[in-house]
Amino acid sequence: MKNRALSLIDSLELSPHPEGGYYKEVYRSPTTVHSPRAGENRNALTDIYFLLLSGQVSRLHRVLHDEIWHFYEGAPLLLMEIEAEGFKLQEVRLESCGSQPRYKHCIRGGNWQAAYSTGEYSLVGCTVAPGFDFADFEFLSENAAQKAAVLEKFPEVKSYV
Repeated sequence: MKNRALSLIDSLELSPHPEGGYYKEVYRSPTTVHSPRAGENRNALTDIYFLLLSGQVSRLHRVLHDEIWHFYEGAPLLLMEIEAEGFKLQEVRLESCGSQPRYKHCIRGGNWQAAYSTGEYSLVGCTVAPGFDFADFEFLSENAAQKAAVLEKFPEVKSYV
């Protein structure tokens, strides 16, 4: 692990995340809103730092609400999004360099997503609205029917389950 990545984990006080990588919640709105999708109140917005090291993946998962990924630094991050309806796979590269830098991408609520760093590390942020709650989080590996359907159509994502 490079010194910069270690320094970020330490200075940002990041902890291991269940889906892979490291994270820290940095904001949870004190305002609550009713989420029709969850059927109950959620914080209006949440925001985290998220860091993936070389070889780590954010395993295929989904959250109930829209999630905006923000690129901050490091190697480009590759995001995979599989639409819940129609099972279309989209790959998005978040990066600050190149001829067309891309700093953010929104994963629609309910869509499957995974990510990995293309280099030593990638530091990103994730903002969810209405706010993130682990009750609204699901790994693909825990949904047998969806897992079978996704892997039948996209066998190349097997290593992200």
